[in-house]
Amino acid sequence: MNHNDQPLYRFSEAPIWELQRAYFEEQGIEAWQNEEVPQYITNNPVIATAYAEIIFGFLQDRARLGNAGEPVTILELGAGSGRLAYYVLKALTELIDYAGIELPPFRYVLSDLPVKNVAYWQQHPSLQPFVQQGKLDFAKFDAVQDSELHLTQSGDTIRRASLKQPLLLVANYFFDSIPQQLIYVDEGSIFECRVSFPLMAEDEAAAEPDMLGKMVPEYHYRRAAEYEEESYRYKAVLELYKQQLEDSHILFPEIGMDCLERLGGLSQEGFVLLTADKGDHRLDNWAFAEPPKLIHHGSFSLTANYHAIEKAFEQKGALSHFTEHHYKNLNVGCILMLQNPLGYAQTRLAYRRFVDRFGPDDFFSMKLWFDEHLDQMELSPIIAFWRLSLYDSQLFLQSAKRMLLLLSEAGDEEAEDLRQGIYQMWDGYYPMNEKHDLALDCGMLLYQLELYEDARIYIERSLKDNEGTAETLYSMAICCYETGSEAEASEFARFALALEPEHEEAKALLALFG
Repeated sequence: MNHNDQPLYRFSEAPIWELQRAYFEEQGIEAWQNEEVPQYITNNPVIATAYAEIIFGFLQDRARLGNAGEPVTILELGAGSGRLAYYVLKALTELIDYAGIELPPFRYVLSDLPVKNVAYWQQHPSLQPFVQQGKLDFAKFDAVQDSELHLTQSGDTIRRASLKQPLLLVANYFFDSIPQQLIYVDEGSIFECRVSFPLMAEDEAAAEPDMLGKMVPEYHYRRAAEYEEESYRYKAVLELYKQQLEDSHILFPEIGMDCLERLGGLSQEGFVLLTADKGDHRLDNWAFAEPPKLIHHGSFSLTANYHAIEKAFEQKGALSHFTEHHYKNLNVGCILMLQNPLGYAQTRLAYRRFVDRFGPDDFFSMKLWFDEHLDQMELSPIIAFWRLSLYDSQLFLQSAKRMLLLLSEAGDEEAEDLRQGIYQMWDGYYPMNEKHDLALDCGMLLYQLELYEDARIYIERSLKDNEGTAETLYSMAICCYETGSEAEASEFARFALALEPEHEEAKALLALFG
């Protein structure tokens, strides 16, 4: 096929989007379990707690406005593994219980396109208590076309104007991963960028499963006067681009904004959007922008155009909050598409405290520094950073080896802080069948601190799911011995010797029992 025969696509209709959709529908939860798709930056306790604080503020605002009786629906879009929802639900319920004030009830709805993801959430043991309490439900949702939500657990259907409270939306790494338009602005005119894939035969996309990683786009330009017509619903945003930009490629989230319009229509009172992505709300960062490059990580992602979303809804009366400072890795925003959004003081104050002053992006920047310098850090600052992460399990896993090396420095107070931190971490842990053994790392650290009763709990958890090494079994034997269970200590020592007949410590322990 020669160059002129290459099919041209509107960017939003290019085969990359169907391949993206097919990838997630095929992989399901495995896309996150095998770590092909990055998730930590938007699925950790810090960002979840920031969201929980903002939602808590919103519930207070609605109660103050006299709307404490009607339930608030919180809808997470593109929810993936479900880990963020678990962290948010845990933090939010703890805030509500601690405050002890009258607030509207809430229902959190996890949604995504792949049916496999919905099935995974339905069987996840960490989510079941929230389902049983009526606080969690699930829905399959296609951002491109759906205008209703069919909830799997309650059987409810949320239709246009059926919600009496504003809809609260959570959308992390969402707008960068759904179809977008691509336009080019120069000399006061709008051009549409169409795309071809010269290295791909017309029928190859469906035939080769890893084709997505091989597709390199080539761009073609045509004058697009339709974007400048009065009838085009986002004309005012594009007028800004025409007036203020030149030689600039703009990813335009038309489908994302349409999706927000459809979802906002489910409520009689508008919506609030909590969102985090790599993408900017400042027009300067779109000036002289080059054509986009597909960033591949199993699937692919682009840059989210928060500027367009912000301006489109501000023109309808929304109030937007993004950080005063520039983001480095993750831009976190809050858009209040409500009547009198300035009246939502607790919502806006929570954003100021938990995002603008020091937020998820700041934490992640510090986490990158922590990753590079962990091997030089002492025990006390490692514990302090773990506390700052709200006892994040991933941070503990990468730190456990270093902490074990430093335990000789630990005094009684640090040992107690480690013990308490481990219990808090485990209480908030969301397992995803990962390769690591968190319970064993917890148990061995407590064992080295000679906290045998606590260590026994975690080593037992590890042995329940894993065969265990001779060293693990011997450690369990010592825990049993130190807590007065001599028969079990003898049994575990024999297990250790069955795996490693020359294990001297296990032999010595058995000798104590005659």
